[in-house]
Amino acid sequence: MTYLYLKAFHIFFVVSWFAGLFYLPRLFVNLAMAEERAEYDRLLLMARKLYRFMTPLGVLALATGLGLWLGFGIAGGWLHAKLTLVAVLAGYHGYCGKLYRDFAARRNGKSHVWFRVFNELPVLVLLAVVILVVVKPF
Repeated sequence: MTYLYLKAFHIFFVVSWFAGLFYLPRLFVNLAMAEERAEYDRLLLMARKLYRFMTPLGVLALATGLGLWLGFGIAGGWLHAKLTLVAVLAGYHGYCGKLYRDFAARRNGKSHVWFRVFNELPVLVLLAVVILVVVKPF
């Protein structure tokens, strides 16, 4: 029974974290296009609050995943691939923090088009992770 609760919380935290990973880069698209100071400041505030909200969710997603792995002996080649993608997502999350700080310091040098492409990366990683977890191809 503990396994099922831990798994349920892991899924909840992953879904919640991904909501932030999907939306924060979209705010960056809008920040890169913002022309008025008030609009920029409002979007920057939204980005800051979202990043602060999603960071603990990411930590909890990682912690519950670690609990599943270490506590219940989940193993297989698919898990190594998934853990690699999780590390990529953690790096992506951290890089989003750097991008936010660049916007806050008014140092962004990237275009809204770059952020539109950047915004799609977590979608592709999520698809790969779901396939690895459900299909377990190796």
